Amino acid sequence: MDQLPTDRLSPLASRVDDVLALYGYEMRPAIDAIDDAVTGYGGLFDPTTTDAEIRTAVEAVLAADPPLTGDDRRGSADEVVLYVDGSSRGNPGPAGAGAVLLVDDDPLGQLGRPVGGRAENNTAEYAALHLGLEALAARCHPTAVEVRIDSRTVIDDIWGDGDGVASAAPYRPAIRDRIAALPACEWTHLVDSDPNPADARAAVGADIAALGP
Repeated sequence: MDQLPTDRLSPLASRVDDVLALYGYEMRPAIDAIDDAVTGYGGLFDPTTTDAEIRTAVEAVLAADPPLTGDDRRGSADEVVLYVDGSSRGNPGPAGAGAVLLVDDDPLGQLGRPVGGRAENNTAEYAALHLGLEALAARCHPTAVEVRIDSRTVIDDIWGDGDGVASAAPYRPAIRDRIAALPACEWTHLVDSDPNPADARAAVGADIAALGP
């Protein structure tokens, strides 16, 4: 799975995103690898860990042998449910994207990434859908996909006749191409009370986007 586009990130957040890309945007093993490389008892989100210690740990992870990821275990699946969500703190502010792929309620991918240090929530929502579809294309050949998403802006743009937002330009063409290549794809609009497992990944992505300098 190729590294995906981001809005402006700090140099440190950008290098953490490099680690996430190395791990196929599987957030938990990527963060675990960084935590393990941090000297002492700190970790990526430990308030006692300095930016310099994080940077050293990240460079060590990137220099190590590449890990086995979900992208290396491509297979077939009947129906896939794809949850996506974006998060922006301040709107605009540090933003992240999350995506969770399920096959028969079992996780095929639990992904997250930073989107930008000062990005809008709508941008993060497009980035989340792009992340999920790219991971799907890298990991399996589904017969049908149901996208579960809470953004009416994205739904109306991608599946309807809405104009979307200008900041979606880095994501929109690839999203449309990936959906067009699927045998079947439908969407379900999530309301605030609906559970969305991608939400937590998007929130951590926003935490990473806030790292700096």
